[in-house]
Amino acid sequence: MVNSKPPQGTQAVIRAIKLLKAFTPAKPDLTLAELCEIIGLTKTTTHRLLSALESEGLLGRNKATSTYNLGPTIIALGSQAMLTSNLCASVRPVLEDLANQTGETTTLETLVGNQVLVLDGVVGRHMVSANLDIGTRWPVHATSTGKALLASMAQASQSRLLRLPLTRFTEHTITDPEVLTRELVQVRELGYAATFQELEKDYVGVAAEFRGPLGNVQGCISIGGPASRFTRRRVRSLGVHLRAAADSLSCRYEEQVDPMFSTDVIDT
Repeated sequence: MVNSKPPQGTQAVIRAIKLLKAFTPAKPDLTLAELCEIIGLTKTTTHRLLSALESEGLLGRNKATSTYNLGPTIIALGSQAMLTSNLCASVRPVLEDLANQTGETTTLETLVGNQVLVLDGVVGRHMVSANLDIGTRWPVHATSTGKALLASMAQASQSRLLRLPLTRFTEHTITDPEVLTRELVQVRELGYAATFQELEKDYVGVAAEFRGPLGNVQGCISIGGPASRFTRRRVRSLGVHLRAAADSLSCRYEEQVDPMFSTDVIDT
């Protein structure tokens, strides 16, 4: 029988962890009073813990609004954990093959809250190629990977994410939940998703999700680059190519990753 009682002397650590877990996609910014209420501690104790977390970059503080949020260090730690996982090791050869075959930048991404997180990737060989910033988060509604993951998830999870504000990044960004929902139906039928200058002007992305042996979504692979090379005809061809690569990955991918990768949505 596993002993669930924490070791002695770890109370402060457990309290600090609870503070970090208090931040959610729905509540990314919290005041001292709100944090005290959530974890049930006094203002003095909570403030002391917050100061320690802030000093290490695990939390950030907005002085103008007197609120706290998750800091850059915790994002970097999360990215590092993901990069060292079996997921990245399993998918890396596929990313390299796709990059070699197409000459374009390829990525492995997963869903974190209402954003997609870039876990790994390979830069394209063209002089003008999509940038690769591992650890970067992008909005789910304006990315091909986000659309592919949205289309693959349960209706309840999908509806919850589409109820969040959909920020407009370019004139092509879809901000109407009903329009996006209709497109997600097409994504499911095609087996891949695409965005045409919806996140950034002149950038086009194509993506397909892959699954583990139990049918649960493990992540998403994508190809992206400038609109000058990503014509709609080529996007259709790349989409079919990606779908085949994702299916092959799903068939041979052994589910050896941590449970955090085995859900439709990873909450932080």
